[in-house]
Amino acid sequence: MGARLRGFRKDAGFSSGRAFAAATGWQESKVSRIENGRQAASEDDIRTWCEKTHTQNLTADLVATVRHIDELWLEWRRQLAKGAEKRQAKALPLYSRTRVFRIWHPTLIWGTLQTAEYAAETFRQVVDFFEIPDDAEAATAKRLERQKYLTQGDRIFNVLLAEQALYSNFGGSEVMRGQLDRLLAVIGLPRLSLGFVPRSAPLHIWPGNSFSMFDNKIVLVETYSAEFSVTQPREIELYGKAFTSLKRSAVYGKAARDLILKAAHHFEQIPPR
Repeated sequence: MGARLRGFRKDAGFSSGRAFAAATGWQESKVSRIENGRQAASEDDIRTWCEKTHTQNLTADLVATVRHIDELWLEWRRQLAKGAEKRQAKALPLYSRTRVFRIWHPTLIWGTLQTAEYAAETFRQVVDFFEIPDDAEAATAKRLERQKYLTQGDRIFNVLLAEQALYSNFGGSEVMRGQLDRLLAVIGLPRLSLGFVPRSAPLHIWPGNSFSMFDNKIVLVETYSAEFSVTQPREIELYGKAFTSLKRSAVYGKAARDLILKAAHHFEQIPPR
């Protein structure tokens, strides 16, 4: 943030922090602290900075960054230090207040559509990978609470999965068959639009990481090391554009059911663990 603001200052013709401080009525030391990351810029500071540097078109994005700067990048080790249940509980208020969901998962089934057995396997892997307290059972129960929102209120769920998600084997063939049956059961829900991007479908954008969009307010993106949240309007718009591009490659209805049934037949040929 400080480096970006410094760039604005220089682009606006203020060659030194002293000159900019004179223009804003601030202490020169304040300008230096903000630019070098030793002091957090307030929302009012951002508005003043953008006004003086003629970058008012960026004010909304920068203010959104300031409001969420502590939450932009949350390491999983920090989030999961006491187990996975707390992180699952944290998601419930966000789901409760969201009206339009846009979800992209290229390799696994979205959590809200998971069976208990499939979810439990994913949490066992989380426990092993991050070496955290084993609360897989409690975390699974908390994740399953999200399923109530599929039928409550007027929420709209736009969910896209890559065909690979139907084959990523969590828990063995028996668990996978149960998970695929679950997808067949929910695909007809009135407020759920469930599509799949076939593995040979022409793509209009590279698949990238999984992401979850909650209205046009926040996007959550997961990596192996951390989860980061996107709140800047301009960046949220890009994720919306990416979702639209991915959707162009997707199939729905009977074609989607056929992909699920094909995957189910695949797991019928594999003996249980």
